[in-house]
Amino acid sequence: MLFLKHGGHILEHEGPREKELDQKVESMTLARKVAPGLAQALARNETSPFDYLFPQIAQDPEAHLPATDPAKVVADLRALGTAMAEQTPAAPEQNSTIPPVYTYWGQFIDHDLTANTDRNSDVSDITKPNLTPLDPGFVTANLHNLRRPNLDLDSVYGDGPAMFGNPSQDAGFYDGIKFRIGRNTDNPPGTPEGGGIPGDKIPPADDLDRDLPRIGPLLDAGVVQETDFTQEQRDDPSFRTRAFIGDARNDENLIIAQFHLAVLKFHNRVVDWLSSEQNDDWLDFPVFGVGFRPGSRLFNQARRLVRWHYQWLVVNDYLKTVTMPGVVDKVLLGGPKFYAPRGRRLFMPLEYSVAAFRFGHSMVRRAYDHNRNFGKNNGGPGVVLPSASFDQLFLFTGTGFQRDDEGAITHNPFLGAPTLPFNWIIEWDRFDNKGSSDPTHFARKIDTHLAPPILDLVNEGNNLTGTIQTLIKHLAQRNLVRGYLLHMPTGQAVAEAMGVAPLSEAELRKDNSAAMNAALDQGGFIEKTPLWYYLLKEAEVRANGNTLGEVGSRIVCETIIGLLLFDRTIIGLLLFDRDSYLHQRGWDPADGVLLDNGDPIVTIRDFFKFAGVA
Repeated sequence: MLFLKHGGHILEHEGPREKELDQKVESMTLARKVAPGLAQALARNETSPFDYLFPQIAQDPEAHLPATDPAKVVADLRALGTAMAEQTPAAPEQNSTIPPVYTYWGQFIDHDLTANTDRNSDVSDITKPNLTPLDPGFVTANLHNLRRPNLDLDSVYGDGPAMFGNPSQDAGFYDGIKFRIGRNTDNPPGTPEGGGIPGDKIPPADDLDRDLPRIGPLLDAGVVQETDFTQEQRDDPSFRTRAFIGDARNDENLIIAQFHLAVLKFHNRVVDWLSSEQNDDWLDFPVFGVGFRPGSRLFNQARRLVRWHYQWLVVNDYLKTVTMPGVVDKVLLGGPKFYAPRGRRLFMPLEYSVAAFRFGHSMVRRAYDHNRNFGKNNGGPGVVLPSASFDQLFLFTGTGFQRDDEGAITHNPFLGAPTLPFNWIIEWDRFDNKGSSDPTHFARKIDTHLAPPILDLVNEGNNLTGTIQTLIKHLAQRNLVRGYLLHMPTGQAVAEAMGVAPLSEAELRKDNSAAMNAALDQGGFIEKTPLWYYLLKEAEVRANGNTLGEVGSRIVCETIIGLLLFDRTIIGLLLFDRDSYLHQRGWDPADGVLLDNGDPIVTIRDFFKFAGVA
């Protein structure tokens, strides 16, 4: 996953590499510990399928977009996506009550659960001429998830450290049983005032270990060797600045990169906490009687605790923030009504991956109060700039792109620095405070109006031209066309299947621009509405954009909580214990690591504090 690209689109001529990637199976640690002979069985069972949450309506022609000329449907969808752009670039942000961290925490969750809806050239190439919806059976047979949908942080832990005597392609992530942390680029000693990197140090000022580990410094230190990478990878212009982490998509933009860093540092702090506490309640257990080597007990204790804290926060902080009040508790207490494993195997619902969980795209802001250098400083403008633009979030990553005054896009990570400059370290209190009085400290509302930068993505489609480039760079068009290709049911069909009153015509037209209503009429989308658009509109008119609506909330909560409720490891015919926090006899954060004042970790703010990044 070191070179996996978020949102990237595999074109047909790139199929051979896609097939190689599609066959990749991650994190077979358990099989290696148990017996090498079980590795293949584990691999077969740890890869998970995509499937339809409502297979009965997937096959119903009346439950889909108008059955007209496919070329017209695609054109109508693209027109609708274009209409989702704000009509006036200077229009003020429509702020929700959700702090911005939840936008990018959602992206992190998505990367930990899924990979592949946009990578199989046979299934999801939306640029093919004469595009027509695929048969649902073909989709489910050929689209496979490259992630285990267990919320087990395999996007962070990978194969684990190699200290246990087991082969691990990801051993370079670790220094012993802790994660390696990257060092920020600083001005050389003696740099005159005003020279070099501008801006103030972010407290604690003496902590410049707040970047992801990157290939260049690891090569220089001898941690990894160039022969560990393919020639194609070494030829990548961003090779040395790429993050050396379990999922390269988590270095796509600066906020998610700093979030991934927080998880690495949280794990390291948990290792220290366990070492000092000597908590006998956290005794590990051998698998099939195989004893653990020195250090493995502590690592497994730490990983388990981190996973449980993370899972608990996803359910009790993240989901309760972005979904309608009461839905989380109804699913926890009553169980999922619609999600259940298929053939004893977890699956990832396409209605979730291709539609419902893409609601975060509407929450993205044009710019952020990132820190005292690129934001606000003591009530005035930042030391360098008054805000950090959305485009700049892509420049200060290992694969960064920048747009010049004429709109030309060039590849220039960190503006030539080897790692993240010290002046771009995030200040999380500007992103995670639900009680902030600053309106810029909140995400945009969940609605059908997207911020302009997300409709012309700086890091996408730069090797393409013409209408294909526009499609790939325009996230709304891409989401709508992909939903059509993968045979998504309409919003009305899903609402009826869930027993929820569908949106009325008045609701679907409410507060729309003339262009948006014209696009809905032109495509016949008032009666049969694309699912992704429908769920955004549901949030807009039935939850004031401050949470998902009832249908969106149910899909998201049932999927994530269902994955935890039904989580279990299967090797061949052997069923192992369920590993999520929901199966640990009432475990809650009071039973885990604690803040310095003895409080449990019950919010993402607490998580950042314990990790030492806030």
